[in-house]
Amino acid sequence: MREEETRTGTGHVVVVGGGIAGLAAAHRLLDRGARVTVLEASDRVGGKLLPGEIAGARVDLGAESMLARRPEAVALAREVGLSDRLQPPATATASLWTRGALRPMPKGHVMGVPGTASALFGVLSDEGLRRIERDADLPRTEVGDDVAVGEYVAARLGREVVDRLVEPLLGGVYAGDAYRISMRLAVPQLFTAARTHASLLEAVREIQTKAVAAQQAGPVFMGIEGGVGQLPLAVAESVRARGGEILTGMPVTELRRTETASPQGAPSGDGPLSVRRSPAGRPPAAWRVVAGGRVLHADAVVVAVPAAAAAALLRGEAPAAAAELAAVEYASMALVTLAYRRDEAVLPEGSGFLVPPVDGRTIKASTFASRKWGWIADENPDLLVLRTSVGRYGETEVLRREDTDLVEVSRHDLREATGLDAAPLATRVTRWDDGLPQYPVGHHARVARIREHVGKLPGLAVCGAAYDGVGIPACIASAYAAVDQLGGDRAGLDALIRNPVQSLHGGAGE
Repeated sequence: MREEETRTGTGHVVVVGGGIAGLAAAHRLLDRGARVTVLEASDRVGGKLLPGEIAGARVDLGAESMLARRPEAVALAREVGLSDRLQPPATATASLWTRGALRPMPKGHVMGVPGTASALFGVLSDEGLRRIERDADLPRTEVGDDVAVGEYVAARLGREVVDRLVEPLLGGVYAGDAYRISMRLAVPQLFTAARTHASLLEAVREIQTKAVAAQQAGPVFMGIEGGVGQLPLAVAESVRARGGEILTGMPVTELRRTETASPQGAPSGDGPLSVRRSPAGRPPAAWRVVAGGRVLHADAVVVAVPAAAAAALLRGEAPAAAAELAAVEYASMALVTLAYRRDEAVLPEGSGFLVPPVDGRTIKASTFASRKWGWIADENPDLLVLRTSVGRYGETEVLRREDTDLVEVSRHDLREATGLDAAPLATRVTRWDDGLPQYPVGHHARVARIREHVGKLPGLAVCGAAYDGVGIPACIASAYAAVDQLGGDRAGLDALIRNPVQSLHGGAGE
């Protein structure tokens, strides 16, 4: 095992994990003057942002869009040279495949929760619409410190609102169960309003009024020509160009404090990195990182890997944090990408559709990628690309099927929903095992405990999708907060705690 002395007076930081959170952390650390090494266990960077190809067309095989109403993702894309490739969706008019038909996605709702019963006309039954009207006569439903979205909305408006609209919208983001998902984290503005309003409809109308008053210019969501999977590649290129080291195929197997500072003197609070001192004023603890037969020494470490991997790394130095991380649950899913000859494939208008679980279908959504992203259509005028997603929290049996079976069940559901019966030119199945962390009621408290335990160890921070949101801006914001925390600045972290980065749904498929 090769021992490498890699500490410098400006501070050497090891980032464990080369997904978008780890790369964003490395990018920010370089801005602060640190020397950076990124260690990624797999053979590529990017995590769940994965560019690919089908029938000669460039596509995303992972996440395909990013929330543009939060600044982090779009700003980072611009910083790494992607400004001229940012593109909003060509259309964001999605549908619901429910009660035997494709129905226009209702407008005038907050993550599926309407301000009036009429907003859901055509999606709900007459009985379901009448149940919504009872909200005004019901006593206040207390939300306490947190409550499940589905539980609260069903108590106010009835289960049909949850099952037909809230569930598929939240399922598109978390692949989770609305009756388990935290309202405090998943729909924070609704949680805040629910604490001060007896009527849920009234609370939603207030949110809508404030949104109109503070209307932001520009698109809600943004993509990137060539796919959102281009973002981590561009960030990695920028990191390397500025002297950062990114090593793939390097799983970290040990993370230990050495109880000594850099021999050349680690930053003491006013240097380029400003790794914070311990409460007792001692120099920052140095860290020993073992990966791929190498031993690296660092002044600080940012752990930017999924919860289970983070738990394994922190078990020795932060056992209480590791226990909390080990309890974070994940959902698995698969994306089925299909390419057709355009002259053989006729689809309804719009960007795709969502499918409520209550309807008993196998797919949970479909995105008409060639419709949604103008650059796909422009580059491939004779091709039509679409994709479906399969798998929700607790659904393991369907994901045990062979790729060919997932393609066939996707084609079956597409035929039932849209009439599309042509044979695809090409298909690809991309599996994301344990890909999406679940945010059940109380997850915010678990994250607070993790950070409290980690915060007792100088020179250590955590970030990623398991903490502050599963969307791209949330992961980047989490990374920035982790870097700032190393320098003793908790402003970004406190802002995330006060204002979670809601992972709004950007149309069908994600």
